[in-house]
Amino acid sequence: MPIPFFLFAPGAGAPSSHPWIQRWKTRLAELGDVHSFDYDYMREGRRCPDRLPQLIAAHRAALAAAQEKLPAETPIFLIGKSMGGRIGCHVALEEPVSGLICLGYPLCAMGDRSKQRDGVLRSLGTPILFVQGTRDALCPLDLLQGVRDGMTAPNRLHIVEEGDHSLGVTKRQLKAARRNAGGGRPAHSGGDRRICGVAALINLAAGPPRLSSPHGHGSRNDQRRRIARPRRRTAEVSLTCQSCKPA
Repeated sequence: MPIPFFLFAPGAGAPSSHPWIQRWKTRLAELGDVHSFDYDYMREGRRCPDRLPQLIAAHRAALAAAQEKLPAETPIFLIGKSMGGRIGCHVALEEPVSGLICLGYPLCAMGDRSKQRDGVLRSLGTPILFVQGTRDALCPLDLLQGVRDGMTAPNRLHIVEEGDHSLGVTKRQLKAARRNAGGGRPAHSGGDRRICGVAALINLAAGPPRLSSPHGHGSRNDQRRRIARPRRRTAEVSLTCQSCKPA
């Protein structure tokens, strides 16, 4: 069966070469093939993002370029940080993809709770995973829950405790995780658990049989084989291996 493919879009402020995105690409490589791209304004050295139609067009062009090199049956997942995830949602309204992964969805424009970017989410039919921090002022979890309740697309939420808009956690949370791990590095870091959340989205998009966790519970080849037909469900992320427990 085909290997999942992830097309990674950056946020508004940093290009795809940023270490944050590179770390995520390394994690995602445990599950499939990954390619990142930059929007036109980034490549041209401009700081201000283009208007929405131009951003969507650039994202669609990157998707089309990737599709030309992939087998027709390849499951394609659009993943993006903040703005990149939002634009991916718009693209999914026009292009058939297997799933969406939003790393810090910018639900509230400029942090204003009265200005919600929820229309595209409510229009989606594509399975979507939200990875959100509890301290993210651009996406308060109570508002996101209200949007999710009104969505028709299968959707899941992976919560990063004490995480900010970039999913960064506080020193207090890191110390607590180390204490729970007996003073050493936790057996499964926050990044590891987020990848389990991505694997769960692939399960959601693919349906049974389940995709194995990337932590020694099945080879990568096994994971790549287990792609089936979509099913509809709305739930919190159920981690894909029993040892991946939240800190």
